[in-house]
Amino acid sequence: MSATRVLVTGANGQVGVDVDDVLRGATPLGGDVSFQPDDLAVGEGEFEVLGLTHHDLDVTDRDAVVRALRATRPAVVIHLAAYTAVDRAESDAERCYLVNEFGTANVSLAANDVGAHLIAVSTDYVFDGTKGAAYVEGDATNPLNVYGASKRAGEVACAPGDTIVRTSWVMGVRGASVIHTIADRATSGASVRFVNDQTGTVTVASDLARSLVTLARERPGGLWHVANSGATTWYEVAAFVGGLLGRDEDFATPIESRELAPFQSARRPTRSDLDTNKFAERWRSLPEWREALTRLIQGRDAREVPS
Repeated sequence: MSATRVLVTGANGQVGVDVDDVLRGATPLGGDVSFQPDDLAVGEGEFEVLGLTHHDLDVTDRDAVVRALRATRPAVVIHLAAYTAVDRAESDAERCYLVNEFGTANVSLAANDVGAHLIAVSTDYVFDGTKGAAYVEGDATNPLNVYGASKRAGEVACAPGDTIVRTSWVMGVRGASVIHTIADRATSGASVRFVNDQTGTVTVASDLARSLVTLARERPGGLWHVANSGATTWYEVAAFVGGLLGRDEDFATPIESRELAPFQSARRPTRSDLDTNKFAERWRSLPEWREALTRLIQGRDAREVPS
Protein backbone atom coordinates (compact mmCIF):
# COMPACT_ATOMS: atom_id res chain seq x y z
CA MET A 1 0.00 0.00 0.00
CA SER A 2 1.17 3.53 -0.70
CA ALA A 3 2.01 5.91 2.13
CA THR A 4 -0.70 8.19 3.51
CA ARG A 5 0.29 11.76 2.70
CA VAL A 6 -0.16 14.08 5.70
CA LEU A 7 0.33 17.84 5.47
CA VAL A 8 1.10 19.59 8.77
CA THR A 9 0.76 23.37 9.19
CA GLY A 10 2.75 25.00 11.97
CA ALA A 11 5.24 22.17 11.62
CA ASN A 12 8.02 23.92 13.54
CA GLY A 13 5.96 24.47 16.71
CA GLN A 14 6.34 22.38 19.86
CA VAL A 15 3.52 20.05 18.79
CA GLY A 16 4.44 20.11 15.10
CA VAL A 17 7.97 18.79 15.64
CA ASP A 18 6.59 15.90 17.70
CA VAL A 19 3.89 15.14 15.13
CA ASP A 20 6.61 14.98 12.49
CA ASP A 21 8.57 12.49 14.59
CA VAL A 22 5.56 10.24 15.19
CA LEU A 23 4.50 10.24 11.53
CA ARG A 24 8.02 9.15 10.61
CA GLY A 25 7.92 6.29 13.11
CA ALA A 26 10.14 7.90 15.75
CA THR A 27 9.42 8.55 19.43
CA PRO A 28 9.64 12.29 20.20
CA LEU A 29 11.81 13.60 23.03
CA GLY A 30 9.91 12.97 26.24
CA GLY A 31 7.63 10.48 24.49
CA ASP A 32 6.44 7.08 25.66
CA VAL A 33 7.07 4.39 23.06
CA SER A 34 4.38 2.21 24.67
CA PHE A 35 1.63 4.84 24.34
CA GLN A 36 -0.31 3.70 21.29
CA PRO A 37 -3.96 4.85 21.61
CA ASP A 38 -4.99 2.62 18.72
CA ASP A 39 -2.69 -0.26 19.79
CA LEU A 40 -0.75 -0.06 16.55
CA ALA A 41 2.75 1.31 16.14
CA VAL A 42 3.45 3.57 13.17
CA GLY A 43 4.85 1.42 10.41
CA GLU A 44 7.89 2.22 8.33
CA GLY A 45 6.76 4.25 5.34
CA GLU A 46 3.16 4.36 6.56
CA PHE A 47 3.02 8.13 6.23
CA GLU A 48 4.52 10.69 3.89
CA VAL A 49 5.01 13.93 5.81
CA LEU A 50 4.73 17.41 4.34
CA GLY A 51 5.62 19.81 7.16
CA LEU A 52 4.97 23.48 6.42
CA THR A 53 6.06 26.38 8.61
CA HIS A 54 4.69 29.93 8.49
CA HIS A 55 7.52 30.80 6.11
CA ASP A 56 6.38 28.03 3.78
CA LEU A 57 2.68 28.83 3.95
CA ASP A 58 0.78 31.82 5.31
CA VAL A 59 -2.59 30.33 6.25
CA THR A 60 -4.22 33.77 6.11
CA ASP A 61 -3.61 33.84 2.34
CA ARG A 62 -6.54 31.84 0.97
CA ASP A 63 -5.22 31.60 -2.58
CA ALA A 64 -1.84 30.37 -1.34
CA VAL A 65 -3.47 27.73 0.87
CA VAL A 66 -5.64 26.47 -2.00
CA ARG A 67 -2.64 26.34 -4.34
CA ALA A 68 -0.52 24.48 -1.80
CA LEU A 69 -3.10 21.77 -1.17
CA ARG A 70 -3.96 21.37 -4.84
CA ALA A 71 -0.26 20.96 -5.60
CA THR A 72 0.41 18.42 -2.84
CA ARG A 73 -2.95 16.55 -2.64
CA PRO A 74 -2.65 15.28 0.95
CA ALA A 75 -5.04 12.70 2.37
CA VAL A 76 -4.99 14.37 5.80
CA VAL A 77 -4.20 17.89 7.00
CA ILE A 78 -3.19 18.43 10.64
CA HIS A 79 -3.69 22.14 11.22
CA LEU A 80 -1.44 23.39 14.03
CA ALA A 81 -0.63 26.91 12.78
CA ALA A 82 -2.16 29.39 15.22
CA TYR A 83 -1.88 32.71 16.98
CA THR A 84 -1.22 31.66 20.59
CA ALA A 85 -0.12 34.82 22.43
CA VAL A 86 -3.10 34.92 24.78
CA ASP A 87 -2.40 38.25 26.48
CA ARG A 88 -1.09 40.06 23.39
CA ALA A 89 -4.26 39.07 21.55
CA GLU A 90 -6.28 41.44 23.73
CA SER A 91 -4.67 44.39 21.92
CA ASP A 92 -4.05 42.54 18.65
CA ALA A 93 -7.50 41.07 18.05
CA GLU A 94 -7.56 41.64 14.30
CA ARG A 95 -4.40 39.61 13.71
CA CYS A 96 -5.50 36.92 16.17
CA TYR A 97 -8.83 36.42 14.38
CA LEU A 98 -7.13 36.59 11.00
CA VAL A 99 -4.95 33.59 11.86
CA ASN A 100 -7.23 31.55 14.12
CA GLU A 101 -10.59 32.08 12.39
CA PHE A 102 -9.87 33.08 8.80
CA GLY A 103 -6.74 30.93 8.55
CA THR A 104 -8.59 27.87 9.81
CA ALA A 105 -11.45 28.56 7.41
CA ASN A 106 -8.93 28.72 4.56
CA VAL A 107 -7.36 25.39 5.48
CA SER A 108 -10.75 23.70 5.92
CA LEU A 109 -11.94 25.02 2.55
CA ALA A 110 -8.77 23.92 0.75
CA ALA A 111 -8.71 20.51 2.46
CA ASN A 112 -12.29 19.76 1.48
CA ASP A 113 -11.58 21.05 -2.05
CA VAL A 114 -9.01 18.26 -2.56
CA GLY A 115 -10.83 15.60 -0.54
CA ALA A 116 -8.44 15.72 2.42
CA HIS A 117 -9.56 15.16 6.00
CA LEU A 118 -8.85 18.13 8.28
CA ILE A 119 -7.78 17.80 11.92
CA ALA A 120 -7.86 21.26 13.51
CA VAL A 121 -6.54 21.92 17.03
CA SER A 122 -8.50 24.19 19.38
CA THR A 123 -8.36 25.07 23.08
CA ASP A 124 -10.00 24.78 26.49
CA TYR A 125 -10.23 28.58 26.46
CA VAL A 126 -13.45 28.32 24.46
CA PHE A 127 -15.05 27.74 27.89
CA ASP A 128 -15.68 30.29 30.66
CA GLY A 129 -14.86 28.00 33.59
CA THR A 130 -18.17 28.41 35.41
CA LYS A 131 -19.43 24.83 35.01
CA GLY A 132 -17.75 23.62 38.18
CA ALA A 133 -16.75 20.31 36.58
CA ALA A 134 -14.69 19.04 33.67
CA TYR A 135 -15.99 20.08 30.25
CA VAL A 136 -17.31 17.53 27.77
CA GLU A 137 -17.45 18.07 24.04
CA GLY A 138 -21.12 19.03 24.02
CA ASP A 139 -20.92 21.74 26.68
CA ALA A 140 -21.80 25.29 25.68
CA THR A 141 -18.86 27.55 24.89
CA ASN A 142 -18.43 31.08 26.22
CA PRO A 143 -14.86 32.40 25.76
CA LEU A 144 -13.57 35.01 28.21
CA ASN A 145 -10.75 36.37 26.07
CA VAL A 146 -9.94 37.26 22.47
CA TYR A 147 -7.76 34.20 21.94
CA GLY A 148 -10.49 31.81 23.10
CA ALA A 149 -13.11 33.61 21.03
CA SER A 150 -10.91 33.44 17.92
CA LYS A 151 -10.35 29.72 18.38
CA ARG A 152 -14.08 29.18 18.87
CA ALA A 153 -14.66 31.11 15.64
CA GLY A 154 -12.14 28.79 13.98
CA GLU A 155 -14.12 25.77 15.16
CA VAL A 156 -17.29 27.22 13.64
CA ALA A 157 -15.43 27.89 10.39
CA CYS A 158 -14.59 24.20 9.95
CA ALA A 159 -16.64 21.99 7.65
CA PRO A 160 -19.08 19.51 9.26
CA GLY A 161 -16.92 16.48 8.50
CA ASP A 162 -13.69 17.94 9.93
CA THR A 163 -12.15 16.68 13.18
CA ILE A 164 -11.69 19.33 15.88
CA VAL A 165 -9.37 18.57 18.80
CA ARG A 166 -9.61 20.70 21.93
CA THR A 167 -6.53 20.50 24.12
CA SER A 168 -5.04 22.54 26.96
CA TRP A 169 -1.88 23.64 28.76
CA VAL A 170 0.36 22.19 26.04
CA MET A 171 3.99 21.60 27.03
CA GLY A 172 6.77 20.14 24.90
CA VAL A 173 10.45 19.30 25.26
CA ARG A 174 11.21 21.46 22.22
CA GLY A 175 9.95 24.98 21.76
CA ALA A 176 9.01 27.72 24.21
CA SER A 177 6.96 26.54 27.17
CA VAL A 178 6.31 27.63 30.75
CA ILE A 179 7.58 24.22 31.85
CA HIS A 180 11.11 25.21 30.80
CA THR A 181 10.88 28.42 32.80
CA ILE A 182 9.92 26.40 35.86
CA ALA A 183 12.70 23.85 35.32
CA ASP A 184 15.34 26.50 34.64
CA ARG A 185 14.49 28.33 37.86
CA ALA A 186 14.51 25.07 39.78
CA THR A 187 17.99 24.16 38.59
CA SER A 188 19.36 27.70 39.09
CA GLY A 189 18.34 27.83 42.76
CA ALA A 190 15.64 30.45 42.23
CA SER A 191 12.02 30.12 43.35
CA VAL A 192 8.68 30.61 41.59
CA ARG A 193 5.20 31.89 42.35
CA PHE A 194 2.28 30.26 40.50
CA VAL A 195 -1.47 30.60 40.68
CA ASN A 196 -3.52 28.01 42.52
CA ASP A 197 -6.90 29.36 41.42
CA GLN A 198 -6.75 28.18 37.78
CA THR A 199 -7.52 24.48 37.26
CA GLY A 200 -6.98 22.68 33.98
CA THR A 201 -5.49 19.68 32.22
CA VAL A 202 -1.85 19.34 31.22
CA THR A 203 -1.09 18.10 27.70
CA VAL A 204 2.43 16.90 26.93
CA ALA A 205 3.18 17.49 23.26
CA SER A 206 4.51 13.99 22.55
CA ASP A 207 1.32 12.37 23.84
CA LEU A 208 -0.86 14.82 21.93
CA ALA A 209 1.16 14.14 18.78
CA ARG A 210 0.61 10.40 19.04
CA SER A 211 -3.11 11.00 19.58
CA LEU A 212 -3.29 13.23 16.51
CA VAL A 213 -1.71 10.47 14.44
CA THR A 214 -4.39 8.08 15.70
CA LEU A 215 -7.00 10.58 14.52
CA ALA A 216 -5.18 10.91 11.18
CA ARG A 217 -5.62 7.16 10.72
CA GLU A 218 -9.23 7.02 11.88
CA ARG A 219 -10.55 10.39 10.59
CA PRO A 220 -13.59 10.32 12.88
CA GLY A 221 -14.86 13.89 12.42
CA GLY A 222 -16.52 15.90 15.15
CA LEU A 223 -15.26 17.29 18.46
CA TRP A 224 -12.71 15.50 20.65
CA HIS A 225 -11.10 16.54 23.93
CA VAL A 226 -7.50 15.33 24.16
CA ALA A 227 -5.29 15.93 27.22
CA ASN A 228 -3.31 13.99 29.79
CA SER A 229 -5.33 12.41 32.57
CA GLY A 230 -6.09 14.29 35.77
CA ALA A 231 -6.85 17.91 36.61
CA THR A 232 -4.35 20.16 38.35
CA THR A 233 -3.35 23.80 38.98
CA TRP A 234 -0.35 25.74 37.76
CA TYR A 235 1.00 25.81 41.31
CA GLU A 236 0.78 22.01 41.56
CA VAL A 237 2.60 21.70 38.23
CA ALA A 238 5.41 23.99 39.42
CA ALA A 239 5.74 22.23 42.79
CA PHE A 240 5.83 18.82 41.09
CA VAL A 241 8.55 19.85 38.64
CA GLY A 242 10.57 21.40 41.46
CA GLY A 243 10.37 18.13 43.36
CA LEU A 244 11.56 16.19 40.32
CA LEU A 245 14.61 18.44 40.16
CA GLY A 246 15.46 18.11 43.85
CA ARG A 247 13.91 21.29 45.19
CA ASP A 248 12.21 21.47 48.57
CA GLU A 249 8.62 22.45 49.26
CA ASP A 250 9.58 26.14 49.46
CA PHE A 251 10.49 26.23 45.74
CA ALA A 252 6.94 27.08 44.61
CA THR A 253 4.63 29.53 46.36
CA PRO A 254 0.88 29.49 45.64
CA ILE A 255 -0.72 32.83 44.77
CA GLU A 256 -4.04 34.06 43.39
CA SER A 257 -4.43 35.38 39.86
CA ARG A 258 -4.94 38.93 41.13
CA GLU A 259 -1.42 38.83 42.62
CA LEU A 260 0.29 38.20 39.29
CA ALA A 261 2.89 40.74 38.19
CA PRO A 262 2.70 41.73 35.43
CA PHE A 263 -1.06 41.31 35.52
CA GLN A 264 -2.54 39.05 32.84
CA SER A 265 -4.50 41.24 30.45
CA ALA A 266 -6.57 38.30 29.19
CA ARG A 267 -9.10 36.74 31.54
CA ARG A 268 -8.59 33.02 32.12
CA PRO A 269 -11.29 30.53 33.13
CA THR A 270 -10.90 29.44 36.74
CA ARG A 271 -11.66 25.84 35.84
CA SER A 272 -11.36 24.59 32.26
CA ASP A 273 -10.21 20.99 32.67
CA LEU A 274 -11.28 18.78 29.79
CA ASP A 275 -13.22 15.54 30.14
CA THR A 276 -11.44 13.12 27.79
CA ASN A 277 -13.68 10.08 28.29
CA LYS A 278 -14.94 10.17 24.71
CA PHE A 279 -11.41 9.69 23.36
CA ALA A 280 -10.55 7.11 26.05
CA GLU A 281 -13.65 5.02 25.38
CA ARG A 282 -12.87 4.78 21.68
CA TRP A 283 -9.10 4.39 21.99
CA ARG A 284 -7.11 4.86 25.21
CA SER A 285 -6.59 7.48 27.91
CA LEU A 286 -3.51 9.64 27.66
CA PRO A 287 -1.01 8.98 30.48
CA GLU A 288 -1.53 10.69 33.85
CA TRP A 289 -0.08 14.20 33.89
CA ARG A 290 2.64 13.56 36.50
CA GLU A 291 4.01 10.58 34.58
CA ALA A 292 3.93 12.62 31.37
CA LEU A 293 5.72 15.60 32.94
CA THR A 294 8.36 13.29 34.39
CA ARG A 295 9.15 12.12 30.85
CA LEU A 296 9.20 15.69 29.60
CA ILE A 297 11.71 16.79 32.24
CA GLN A 298 13.88 13.76 31.53
CA GLY A 299 13.71 14.62 27.83
CA ARG A 300 15.14 18.08 28.45
CA ASP A 301 18.64 16.61 28.84
CA ALA A 302 18.42 14.78 25.53
CA ARG A 303 17.58 17.97 23.61
CA GLU A 304 21.04 19.32 24.44
CA VAL A 305 22.83 16.36 22.85
CA PRO A 306 23.97 17.09 19.25
CA SER A 307 22.44 14.78 16.67
